[in-house]
Amino acid sequence: MSTRTPAGFTPTGTIATARDRRRVIFATVVGTTVEWYDFFIYATAVGLVFGQLFFAPLGANSALVAFATVGVSFLFRPLGAFLAGHFGDKYGRKVVLMWTLILMGVATALIGVLPTYEAIGLAAPVMLVFLRILQGISAGGEWGGAVLMAVEHAPRPRRGAFGAAPQIGVPLGLLLASGVMALMAMIAPGDAFLEWGWRVPFLLSVVLILVGYYVRRRVEESPVFAELAERKEKARMPIVTLFRKHLLLVVIAALVFAGNNAVGYMTTGGYIQGYATNPDGPLALERGPVLWAVAGSAVTWLLSTLGAGFLSDRIGRRTTYILGWILQLAGVFTLFPLVNTGDIGLLFAGLAILTIGLGLTYGPQAALYSELFPASIRFSGVSISYAIGAILGGAFAPTIATALVQATGSTMAVTWYLAGMTLIGLVATLVLRDRSGIPLGPDHEAEQSVSPIRGLTRA
Repeated sequence: MSTRTPAGFTPTGTIATARDRRRVIFATVVGTTVEWYDFFIYATAVGLVFGQLFFAPLGANSALVAFATVGVSFLFRPLGAFLAGHFGDKYGRKVVLMWTLILMGVATALIGVLPTYEAIGLAAPVMLVFLRILQGISAGGEWGGAVLMAVEHAPRPRRGAFGAAPQIGVPLGLLLASGVMALMAMIAPGDAFLEWGWRVPFLLSVVLILVGYYVRRRVEESPVFAELAERKEKARMPIVTLFRKHLLLVVIAALVFAGNNAVGYMTTGGYIQGYATNPDGPLALERGPVLWAVAGSAVTWLLSTLGAGFLSDRIGRRTTYILGWILQLAGVFTLFPLVNTGDIGLLFAGLAILTIGLGLTYGPQAALYSELFPASIRFSGVSISYAIGAILGGAFAPTIATALVQATGSTMAVTWYLAGMTLIGLVATLVLRDRSGIPLGPDHEAEQSVSPIRGLTRA
């Protein structure tokens, strides 16, 4: 077997220059921020306007059905993950990232020009759901490619820090989505927001996609994939190999993410925004202040996510996660007591406290997932685990929360639901060995193929 290193790369599988490393990090952050801005702008709009504009004939159930459309996209994320994993392991990480960015941008911009139910009837919600499905396919393929571009380029002692780059795209996307929506609520208040103000953030996606596309075009392919391609060792059917040899690992990794995602989707899925601003609800707060509070919590989430990446390089991925689950559980039990005060400052405090644990259980995920799977099937492994975790966790979390409040008349049931999901994530983490620093290159497939599940030695 050849042991040559691809031109331009060091023998350890990292980019040769600090300038190129910075370019990869910048491109990863910009690309994922744009992708998640597009994804979250929909969820934000669901909580604010889509129930009224696209599902009004359903009456009291319009909000519940509107939130369900957020979850529908998650059902198609595995399709995006399967496609991206297959092509990413066969043809490279970069080409997949370019196409996922374009697909997300087109779908988001088209939502911005979509006629409402009043204008075209049933066709309006049908087309809205179809475009949301396209967003789901794109999101399913985006994350794995972005993660591997960052982590596989990283020096071994800094994988957690490099891997945090695509992770902070989530809070940055939420910050951007909430901030733009809040700005439009000021520019076009009241009925003007319902008539046209909500459309502007969707149309802005066109500009953001052009920026993201330009930045990503200038990044080199992952050095691990480049070495696999030069050696002609790419897996022919990576998904088949993944499920034949690593099915249990995929399930456990998915449960790790599910514990984080269910809780995170209280804001990224638009639930808190809709609950706090519902004019017929217990709080009936103004739209603008709530959006600014969510945007502020996105900043604290960003900082904790970034810090968690660095921390995981010092104390290990597993230990960082365990600490995060404990803090996330504390945040779950303080969230609704603070939100239900109806005070914007305390609402922000509840969200900010929650984001500390969320960041610690999300920041190390890129490095953790990358270190779980062998190089030849890594794109498929991380993408599919992430997509399944998103379905089990965040897909219908806002819908479940809405249904629980309707059934019980209290948010306490939502608290116990989120606490249960957090404990599932903790148990799944405890089942895994810490593989921080394991070699990621194709020379070490045998070591990578040893099961990271405690008690097992073979995949």
